[in-house]
Amino acid sequence: MTERLKIEHLYKVFTDRPAQALTMLQAGKTKSEVQQALGQVVGLDDVSLSVPSGAMYMIMGLSGSGKSTLARCINRLNEPSAGKILLDDEDICTLDEAGLREVRRKRISMVFQHFALLPNRRVIENVEFGLKLRGVSAKQRRARAEEVLNVVGLARWAYHMPHELSGGMRQRVGLARALATDADTLIMDEAFSALDPLIRTEMQDELLRLQRTLNKTILFITHDFQEALKLGTRIAIMSEGRLVREGTPQSIVLEPGSDYVAAFTREVDRARLFDAGSVMTSLVTVVSGPGGVLKGDVSGRPGPGFLLDSEERILGTVTAAEIEQARDSGLLPRPDTRFTCVRADTRLVDVAGRCTTDQAIGVVDDAGRLIGRLEAGQILARIGAHGAVGARHV
Repeated sequence: MTERLKIEHLYKVFTDRPAQALTMLQAGKTKSEVQQALGQVVGLDDVSLSVPSGAMYMIMGLSGSGKSTLARCINRLNEPSAGKILLDDEDICTLDEAGLREVRRKRISMVFQHFALLPNRRVIENVEFGLKLRGVSAKQRRARAEEVLNVVGLARWAYHMPHELSGGMRQRVGLARALATDADTLIMDEAFSALDPLIRTEMQDELLRLQRTLNKTILFITHDFQEALKLGTRIAIMSEGRLVREGTPQSIVLEPGSDYVAAFTREVDRARLFDAGSVMTSLVTVVSGPGGVLKGDVSGRPGPGFLLDSEERILGTVTAAEIEQARDSGLLPRPDTRFTCVRADTRLVDVAGRCTTDQAIGVVDDAGRLIGRLEAGQILARIGAHGAVGARHV
């Protein structure tokens, strides 16, 4: 997967003379030590990360962790003190004013927490605003604005004023305005945090729906770990201006790596986070013959297996004893045709209701081919597991 955005050793010190603070930080001093010694506030301390093209990349942390400072440095609303910000391999930090305007108009769009709509302009005029700044003709920008308002479900509100809309609808207008520029990269800074819980959930679902269609690269800033888990393909967690953990949602919950990160994961509903593919046991061929292929546990341990046809679709299940007999005789047993299978991306909360104590569940890919086995004990172990300190970044 290609990298759309890459940040290398980024620092932000809120002062016109950051040299001494940077020297202290690069020598291992902390944000608080710099502030105590120099009276200067450190926003970012040696942050490096890569955002893959098409990712929903979440930046999260507590208040003051540096997450919003990072977002504002990326489009240079805040000027970085040191480091690189590479957008498609071009360093934004080296751009002059004209080059930066081009980036903001065409390549990066931003959605703010408090909508930032023009109150005296109609909805469609708000959506057109970025295109107007770019110099797009009135006819073209009106057509594009109507198109994106239809995408976010606000076509019939196009000629209303912002104050006539609910909070969730105004946030959709902000999202439509960002989409209208057709920028490949969106930065969403606490975009849903001002919304009521129900509206916030609806907006999260709407963003996921749009992302499946548009496949933008989205950098989403949040302080809500549940929101990060729901939306994110990868999560970066910040503290005191530093990046302290980065990885997939599942890897962070399983291996937080520190007490600070573990505190975010304690209330996570693991049954809704993990899927069948993350828990399943891989299987290997035990016996093959004219009647199909018998697959059992990759480790060789006793356990139920599956008889498959020539395309590796399930014909039925076999017991541990039947697997041993087949190993000795080379003959395929008659399978039990009462079986259950689920796709690898099925959440454990949905798998659990299909479990029985004496029957394994087959895990299949999108084409229906068997890729693993799942048992009730594995589901319970994953749902009840606690993350271990000493994380691997996955």
